[in-house]
Formats: sequence, structure tokens, C-alpha cells
Amino acid sequence: MMAEDFARSVEDGLKLSKRIYFGKDRAVAPPNIPVMMDKSLMDALLPKSPMVYAVINNPGIVDNPDIPSYQPHVHGRCDPPALIPLQMNRIELQADCFFDNVFVQIIGSWRVHCIMGSKSCDCRIALPMGEQGSILGVEVEVHMKSYSTEIIAAEDNKDGDKEVRPENGSYLKPNIFTLTIPKVDGGAILSVRASWMQKSVFKNGEFSIGVPFSFPEYVTPFAKKLPKKEKILLNVNSGSGTEIVCKYTSHPLKEVRRESGKLSFAYETEVLIWTHNDFNFSYAVSSSHIFGGLLLQSPSVHDADQREMFSVYLFPGSRQSMKVFRREVVFVIDISGSMEGKPIQATKNAMCTTLNKLEPKDSFNIIAFNGESYVFSSLLEAATENTIEKACQWINSNFLAGGSTNISQALDKAIEMVSNSSGAIPLIFLVTDGTVEDERHICEVIKSRQTFGGTISPRIHTFGIGLYCNHHFLRMLAILGRGGNDAAYEVDSIETRLQSFFSRGLSTVLANISLEAVDNEVEQQTYPSRLRDLSCEELWTISGRYVGNLPEFVRVEGVLGDFSKFVVDLKTRTAKDVPLDKVFAKQQIDILTAQAWFSTSKQLEEKVSQISIQTGVASEYTRMSILETQRVYQSAEPPAGRKGSKKANAEKEETKTQRRVMLPSLGIGFGSLTATMENIPPGTEEPRLPEAAEMMIKAASNCCERLYGHCCCMCCVQCCSRMNNQCAVALTQLCMALSCFGCFECCAAICCPAEQ
Repeated sequence: MMAEDFARSVEDGLKLSKRIYFGKDRAVAPPNIPVMMDKSLMDALLPKSPMVYAVINNPGIVDNPDIPSYQPHVHGRCDPPALIPLQMNRIELQADCFFDNVFVQIIGSWRVHCIMGSKSCDCRIALPMGEQGSILGVEVEVHMKSYSTEIIAAEDNKDGDKEVRPENGSYLKPNIFTLTIPKVDGGAILSVRASWMQKSVFKNGEFSIGVPFSFPEYVTPFAKKLPKKEKILLNVNSGSGTEIVCKYTSHPLKEVRRESGKLSFAYETEVLIWTHNDFNFSYAVSSSHIFGGLLLQSPSVHDADQREMFSVYLFPGSRQSMKVFRREVVFVIDISGSMEGKPIQATKNAMCTTLNKLEPKDSFNIIAFNGESYVFSSLLEAATENTIEKACQWINSNFLAGGSTNISQALDKAIEMVSNSSGAIPLIFLVTDGTVEDERHICEVIKSRQTFGGTISPRIHTFGIGLYCNHHFLRMLAILGRGGNDAAYEVDSIETRLQSFFSRGLSTVLANISLEAVDNEVEQQTYPSRLRDLSCEELWTISGRYVGNLPEFVRVEGVLGDFSKFVVDLKTRTAKDVPLDKVFAKQQIDILTAQAWFSTSKQLEEKVSQISIQTGVASEYTRMSILETQRVYQSAEPPAGRKGSKKANAEKEETKTQRRVMLPSLGIGFGSLTATMENIPPGTEEPRLPEAAEMMIKAASNCCERLYGHCCCMCCVQCCSRMNNQCAVALTQLCMALSCFGCFECCAAICCPAEQ
């Protein structure tokens, strides 16, 4: 279900909730929802916090399970189903922060307050997540059943996709995960435990954490005397061993523990209504210079890879004390037909904003491409005020969406422009929303051109828009180009994310980073293998595995903004409270997936699958499933020939039955060449046959005797109700033509077998 459809279903559900009788207390009436459905209302009705909804197909079952009331009969059904937000009885939030990764766990309970006690309905859980959120798992307890998600290998899906529906469990939006629990009785209580990982934003030496935690008024229980507790636990482990300074908190947290590099906070209170504020927290691990460390950890006994784990991190220090490189920049921007509308306008705005942040000593150029390439200037231009003004005018005149997509030609021109850079860091920013046929060839060319040593090779930063571009190709290209990678999966987020992406790439303070070669007896594998540069707006981390003994100190070398040499010795220490395998699982899965795509290696695909199953992080080669466990209690029978006591007869034996339902793939896929060739804008579905046409073609593809007995008048009514006028006219003409050839009785037998 698309976000717009979801919001409209919630609107319908809130209207339906007016049928519920609340007793004599009139102070708890449902909210009044405006009739008009505009974008602002749609955004307001999307979940801003963990929510559970009753899925209503039959509006006649909506009532208070505790106080049944007379309700007028309702004709018809809700299509699509209405969604009534359930009342929330308790909520707990725990956030564990390691470096720039945040592991969030939500524990709460919701009551099905809107369904007759004798009826049942599906319940849909919605979990909005923070920055680059990725679901890890959901557990649900309700009456005699429990549900839990599990990651399994894609090839273990023996039943295929026959039960896979988006409503079962998928991403409503890139940051909102939904999961459906079937057939929950009216008045029942769902206990939910959900976890996900997300990123904290690092800028100016501060980490900022944001967790969706703003609840609407209508989820507050009607009973005023029911105790309502909010609880928040926050644990921060910077891994650095240096002092942490709290900068901001949205809730009155109380410090409960402080150690070197660690902080713990707690918040617990009784409330009349649930909080309307998201949970936000920021802290600083500040220093005036670049510093870092190297953490070691042994794998668990359940780890498929028994090599030792390590992680290296670098903090950039304060921006004021760090000199940023002089920059030679080429922006390579996709202006193919699919970029028309919001994508091209958002890109224009982000480009002009970024150009105005360049300094006069910098130089730049712009290449717009579709099937051809269009260059702002034949040479790199100094970033003077006058030149930037001309560039913005050129952007507005030449960024006109149209044509096909040819990345290779534009990228070759960009590399040629910055290949002879001297006294500056050469940067290429590639922005695209499409997939092309020669992606592996492009990566091979970039791989062969990259050099190591004293010179700084062109850095290639890649940015993908929507889901029709191959994000794994763009990530691989960035790895080979020792650059950064980012994406905007939603059209509305393009401008903000693109500005942040440009800003990070332009803020390099340390380039050509390398780790001192260790003893030849030490075998190591690093993710990524080509180390990117350090930006003052980003924490720098790498992870890996090794066999052997690492020295007490490992030397890191690089080149500073003034082209002087940088050297620092990092002390190795054991990571006691930092689960390195889970903290860096997403990073390793992303890198290995890109490498598996590039090399078409089945071995790498299997490795990604192993990490995904072990850590619970979804991947392209695994699937998430939901396991339903039903508990059944039976009275214990006394032994034959003996009269059982009352106590023995009261004993019950527990048996369990389990059923697994596969969920749709949670991966982002490998792009769509078809959508790119047809210039389908990001955020819209690929073209497919209308539903009514699909039904008719499916019927026509089977012989009459197979269709006979499986189609009825109601099927035809439902089919025809979804046709447009032209299709209905064509179908009528077809039936008349068939009747002329004596086939009318056959058509009648197909459509109305019960009457024959």
C-alpha cells in the first residue's frame, strides 16, 4: 500500500471510530478529521511513532468490545480497508549508541478497543525509523499466539512467493516498516517488541540522534484512571574512551552512569497523555585535532567466520582547526526524461546552493547528461561570484529533463577534466536516477585508472535517486573511486540529502589514508578495501577480519589539506562493550553486495547471506519471514485404571503448532533497466496492465472447461466495475461478435455456471 493510500485508510478509520460508544464520558470523543485530503493532512496521518492499526474490511464489526451499543447496519465493505489506530497502554524506548550507529528497541502494548468482542480483524504494526533506518526484528504476543520475524536464506523459501503480499510486511516508505498480524479478537491486547538500527548525524564534532516518538491524542486510552507510563533508556558508547559531553535532550533524562567514553541515562514518568515530542539527543566527542583508535574483538562461538574482528575509527576534530583542501570539482548530473518535475527542480536548487559555498580558490565545471553530454565550460572555471552566477543561469537554462541515459560518456569527460590536478583534490559528483547496460564496464574502467601513491586520484562520489537506479553499482563506483555514496529514495528528500552529500564530499580534511603494513604473518580483510577520505562532517570507520597477532600500535598515514604528511599511531585495545559484528554488519553487507554484483560471485552472495542471517540485517540474498506459534493446552489424562485427582485433572499439557509466512524482499534491488529506458520518474510504479485487463487476459488464457466453475456473476461484476468506458465498450462488442458465431451459450456458461 502506498503512503497516500495508507493515509486515506487512516482517515477512513478515524471516521469509523465515531461509531464506538464511550459510555457517559464525553471527554474522550474521537478527533474531528477535515474532509479535504491534502498533502499536509496526508503527512499528518502517516505514523510519526510506533503505531498499531485495526484493519477494517467490514465496518459493521466496529464497536466497543466492553460496552456493546446499538449500531445502524452498514451496507458494503471498505475497499481498501480502513485503518483504526489502536489505543496504546504502555511504551518503552531503549537506544544504544555505538559510534554513529544507533540500535533502537521499542516495547509497547496496544488494545483492540474498536472491534466487537465476538469478532476479529487483522492488525497492522507501523514502525517509523530514524536516519537510514533498517528493521532488525519484531516480536508480538497476543492471547494464545506469538509471532516473530526471522531472516532466512532466499533459497530456503520452498513455498515460493505464493503467500507474499506487501500487506504482510514491507516498507510503506523507506523509513516506515509495516507488519500485519492476522485475526486478532476484539478486546485483545497486543504486546509488541521491535528493534531496528539507524544512523546518527555527525557534524561539527557532535552526534545527533532522532527517534520517532510523537504519539497522536487518539491513541490515549479512554479510561482516565488507567496508569500510563513512558520510559526511555539511553546508553552511549563512543568507543573512543574520551569524555562525552551532553549537548541537548528533548526529554528530562537523568544520568545514571558515567565512565570514560560511556554515558547512560533514564527517564520514567506517569503521564495523562502520551508524548507529542520525538526523542532527540545530541552529544559531543570533541577534539581540536584528528584522533582515533583500533578496537579488537573475538567472534562468538555461533559466528560462521571465526577470524578475529577489528575496527579502526577516526574523529576529524573541530572544523576551525582543520584546513580543507583546495578543490577542483566536476558535477555530473543526470537530466534524462525520468528526472522531469520535482527531481530536476530539487537538483537545481541543491546545485546552486552548493556552488555558492565554494571558495574563489576552488574551480569547478558542470556536465549535464542524458543520451548526450552538455558542458558548462570547456575548462574548469574559478569559483568567483560572477562565474557562479553564470553557472546558476546555465543550470536553469540547460537542466531540461528529456532523452535517455548515458553515464559513461559524461563520466569519461569529467575524469579527463581533473586528471591533471595539481595542488588540489579532484572531486567528481555523479547524480543519477537510472540504470544503464554498461555499468560493470564503467567500474572496470575506473578500477584500471585509479592510482596509489603520492598523487591524489580523482575521487568519485555517487548519489542515486529513487529505486530504478542500481544503488549497488553506484556504491561500487564510489568504493573504486575512494569517494562517498548516498541516496534519496523519496522525491521529497532529494534536495536536503543532496545538499548534505555535496557538503560532506567538499569537506575533505585528510586524503590518501593508509594503514601501516603489519607483519606478513597477519592475514587481514578490510571493508572497504580502498579507504575513502576523512571529511570534517563525517565519522571515518572501517572494519574487517584478521588472522594472526596485530601489534600494540598501528600507524595511520595520510595527506592534510595543505599537502603536508599526517601520521598518527593508534593503540589497539579490546572492545568489551561494543558488539563489532552487529555494529558494522550493515556496512559490510552493503560493501559485499556491491562486490558480489560487480564480480557476479556466488561465494560473496553466500557470505552476505551468512552475515544477514547472523545479525538480522536484511540483504538482497535473504528474506524476512514471520513465524506464527500457536499454543494449545489440553487437560492431562490420568493413567489407565487410576482415578485422577482434581489437581491432576486440572493440569494441562501445552502443545505448539507453527506456520511460516514469507514477507516481500526488503532489499532495494539492482535497479530497473526497463524503467530507465522508458523514463519512468522515481517514486512511480513501473507500467503494468490495469487490474481489470489482467483478469480478462488471465481468463482468456485458460480454456473454458478450466474456467468453468471458478467464475461467477460476482466475479464479472467486480471485474467490470474496474473497467473504464472504452474497455467496457470493447468487451460488449466482443460478446456481440461471439454471439453471432453461436458462442453466446459458451459465454453464459463461463460467466454464470450456477445458472446452467
